[in-house]
Amino acid sequence: MKKILLLVSSFMLLCGSASAQGILRNIGERAKQAVENAVGEKVENAINNAVNKATGNKNDNNAAEEVNAPSVGVDNPQAATSTDFKRGEVILFEDDFTNEVVGEFPSKWDLLDGGAEVKTLGGIKAVEITNNGVITPLIKEQGAYLPEEFTIEYDFYYWESKDDVGLNDLKLCLADNTDRSEWSGYYGGGVAFVLVHGVCAEASHHANYNNDSGTADTREVSFEYQFKQGWHHVALSFNKRALKVYFDGNRVINLPKVKQPTWMSFQVPFDYSNLTFIRNVVIAKGAVELYDRNEQSMTAVEKAIAETGKFVTNNILFETGKATLKPESMEEIQKVAEYMKKNPTARFEVQGHTDNQGSDAVNDPLSQQRAEAVVAALEKEGVDPFNLRPVGKGSHEPVADNSTEAGRAQNRRVEFIKR
Repeated sequence: MKKILLLVSSFMLLCGSASAQGILRNIGERAKQAVENAVGEKVENAINNAVNKATGNKNDNNAAEEVNAPSVGVDNPQAATSTDFKRGEVILFEDDFTNEVVGEFPSKWDLLDGGAEVKTLGGIKAVEITNNGVITPLIKEQGAYLPEEFTIEYDFYYWESKDDVGLNDLKLCLADNTDRSEWSGYYGGGVAFVLVHGVCAEASHHANYNNDSGTADTREVSFEYQFKQGWHHVALSFNKRALKVYFDGNRVINLPKVKQPTWMSFQVPFDYSNLTFIRNVVIAKGAVELYDRNEQSMTAVEKAIAETGKFVTNNILFETGKATLKPESMEEIQKVAEYMKKNPTARFEVQGHTDNQGSDAVNDPLSQQRAEAVVAALEKEGVDPFNLRPVGKGSHEPVADNSTEAGRAQNRRVEFIKR
């Protein structure tokens, strides 16, 4: 199976034509069968058990099957360099699927091909892409919406399977045209960048990209990263021309010149079933600096505290309505911990801030609990809790307009105030 896919992929690189892509689509059924055989009884049993449970307890919001799957931790990557990712300051699009109806097409998305459906995986709502599916955020404005500087983040579920399957076909596609009515593919004209990564056991991943050289010549970059079964976080940062990709906080791609992307989509090129799930999708304006040489001598935390006496961040994230830290928050917490351990006598007030969604009776204690969760996480990183005082501010000190999603995203923040 692996050899067949490699031969077809090589043919597509040489031709870049609609006929070559047609050949790849024609082998979809064989690829689907290979995946289903490789995943085997472990997946099938999980699906059957979930369906059996669901039939005894159905309602309007949980009418579809649930795939119960264990969530296993992140494996150490074979190679990793920088962890300099920082989410953009202004949220342009965000969907964690929490408010979606199970069994329905996700309301914040558009379908360009195939199919997609909201399901629960281990009790967590996510969207499954199947049947050669292509989905894209439902942005009302026509044409391009990705700015010169932006970040994209999402979580995907990785399934362990036999090594001889070798399919890694979840694709994050960044187009370079302004017509969003038709998907442009992942080779040749209309493509700025495509990240191809694993839904099965495969350490070798790759990306296709155009470097804005005036031609539609698609280049390819390959890299190694080994996942374990469970949810994993993918982040992409684009700044005018430079593009970086991170798996679980580890930078795996660093391209100095990529054509300006205009809009994005997710694509699964084969008719998988109960295999490809994504959640927590965030598109934000802003990105990692192109060349921030000051960071070599002074960290962002040090610089902010030296200049303003406080460090404000929107990159410490929590589960919706809870004080549970998301795994991707640890990168930011570790940066703060590093500063505090270098300055062991410095004392800080750790402030939790929310937006105005919900009542003060909910937000005030929630913000206090979130501040306490941050202090607890810093203590685990070796920071003396004596120097930290958690304070919940609720929604009483907004820094942006709460009537817009972008403003609310800025108001959901953690502030470290030096005392």
